[in-house]
Amino acid sequence: MAVTTLLLLDKFAAESSPQTLIVEVPSGLARHRWLEQFLEARSAPQSRGFCLSCDFDSGGPWGGVSALFAELLPAIQKLRPDLIERHSFELVCIIPELKRTLTVRNPNLTDLASPEERTRNYPADRAFRVVHGLIDLLDAWKVATEPESQWLIGCDEFDLAGAMSRCFFAELMRRGAGKLHLFLLAMVEPGSGNAQRSSFNSVVTTKLRDIDTPLETKSVIGKAEAEALAIELEEKIGDDRLEMQIHLQELIRLWSLAERPDKLLKPRFFALETYDTQGLYQDALGYGRGLLETAREYAPDDVQFQWKILLKLLTSHIGLQNVEASFALAKGEGMRLAGDNYARRAYLFHLVAMLYARFSKPRDLNRGEEYLNLALEAIESANLENGKYHFQYVFNRNGLAMIRNFQGRFEDAIELCRTDIVRLNQHLAPDEHRLYRSILLYNIAQVYFAIGANEEAVKYYSFTIEMDPNYSEYYNERGNTLLRLGRLQEALEDYLRAVELSPPYFEVFANIGQCCRRMGRMSEAIETYSRALDLQPNHLLALLGRGKANEELGNRDAAIADYTAAFTQDSTQWEAVASRGVLYYEAGELEASLIDLNTAIKLKPDNADLYHNRSVVLADLGRYHPAEEDIEAAMHMTQIEQDKLALQTLLDSVRERSHAGQGMGS
Repeated sequence: MAVTTLLLLDKFAAESSPQTLIVEVPSGLARHRWLEQFLEARSAPQSRGFCLSCDFDSGGPWGGVSALFAELLPAIQKLRPDLIERHSFELVCIIPELKRTLTVRNPNLTDLASPEERTRNYPADRAFRVVHGLIDLLDAWKVATEPESQWLIGCDEFDLAGAMSRCFFAELMRRGAGKLHLFLLAMVEPGSGNAQRSSFNSVVTTKLRDIDTPLETKSVIGKAEAEALAIELEEKIGDDRLEMQIHLQELIRLWSLAERPDKLLKPRFFALETYDTQGLYQDALGYGRGLLETAREYAPDDVQFQWKILLKLLTSHIGLQNVEASFALAKGEGMRLAGDNYARRAYLFHLVAMLYARFSKPRDLNRGEEYLNLALEAIESANLENGKYHFQYVFNRNGLAMIRNFQGRFEDAIELCRTDIVRLNQHLAPDEHRLYRSILLYNIAQVYFAIGANEEAVKYYSFTIEMDPNYSEYYNERGNTLLRLGRLQEALEDYLRAVELSPPYFEVFANIGQCCRRMGRMSEAIETYSRALDLQPNHLLALLGRGKANEELGNRDAAIADYTAAFTQDSTQWEAVASRGVLYYEAGELEASLIDLNTAIKLKPDNADLYHNRSVVLADLGRYHPAEEDIEAAMHMTQIEQDKLALQTLLDSVRERSHAGQGMGS
């Protein structure tokens, strides 16, 4: 390796504010060996190295991440078992074998539902909560045990990482690089560095031509040996789904080396199904790419298997809101596989209806309703057994309730949901489809919230929580309703329960900030707004709320910074630029204040307070005539008599100052 490159690496490794360095060098065993030696050579009492492979093919969606935590886990378990308990959900997601020893806290009905009754798919961004929960765990551990130690994290094959692995390391460096003294060295193929740069805040890319490590040939097993090992591994796995998840990547690797695409069908579908269920849709599609074509070739008569693949591909595309790809798949392969099977046609038509009515931009509610009616016709023709018939009927009519809600026909939407609940209670056993019954109650609560019937919304959110007490979002949304009602302590309790039940998500912390600010607890509001912004930088509600809380506490510079960030994020935020203008006025920066108030009035020309505020600035600048015009404009917009009298008093004062100024100048 060139001496200058070594010096560059050492310079970055010694920086007080570490960054990310992307290094382009041909992949292979020599590169990995060099990375190990580089990190080992720089290990010291105040420095620790981690050499990780992020390759999706060998490590799956959490390649590199699972290895990092597996290395840290024994010490954490010994010294901080409370952190293991707190983050058990995140840990079993990335290291599935921990399911044998860890009990995941607070599973909800979505987590517990059988595949046949799992009628809710998590939104794509919910998976990122796992990322932030893991970062919180690492943060708490390092601050408690190695606060000043520098960690050198070497990510080999970073350009081959899956979506979740890339997200974790990018978010880790964004949130913790400086605070936790982290330095990330990402090794990638020549020419691929620029494609990785956008993931990180602060990146330098360099290229290595030569590595001072002897070339080593990686041994590759032959097809026959790979097949024998794969058969042996399959026998070990048996029908144990957890064992399958633990050994999934190795099984896929062995059948790939054996060149047996027919034998790859089962493990690849298992991966597609598993990670689709977890909401890791982009990585799930990585396993599903070409899988349907392979099934058509090697399992041509197993239409049911092909149908299962199709549904998982569709839910992954829908989860990512890949609407066009979903339409193409549904109307192409979907129609072929559904054929004359009425049960499949009903399910497929329902999916297409949701694509039209929910995910298309703009929504096509009429086409959505047409496809729901087609689905209902198929249900009537499918000769389903009694319980399945009534569930499918309700499932279809709930889609119609969604459309009625979008159409503003709120009472119709509520009545449909109520009728559906009655039908399920009449025709299903009490323990059947508990998840879907809770969803129907939740849908009613959402409609009531949308129309401002807050007491009814609280009642139905409470019914939903009674059925599914561990679903974090229900507490967050009931908290929002209670906040509307001014029941602030109850709202805060719901928000805190939402935090307890889930890995972190920014919305609930922003809501806690709103609640604390209304309670007059400004310091706590700033703290929780900041927590929301740590998870989601430039989140508008948190920036505006923190700006107002800082303003209340007299933190003028901090408030100006928050308002500036909010206005930069969204240039239609007249309130942010107006508030900044007031703060500039208080700081004596009259011209800056005037510029901001001019901008605010352009954005909100019908707001009397803005004209009032600008008139004060103009008068202090000696521009009395435009100040008078602004006061008169404010008076014209104001309906409250007391406010008009105050404005008249101000107008008289400005006119006196104007006349006095003219007299002095004559």
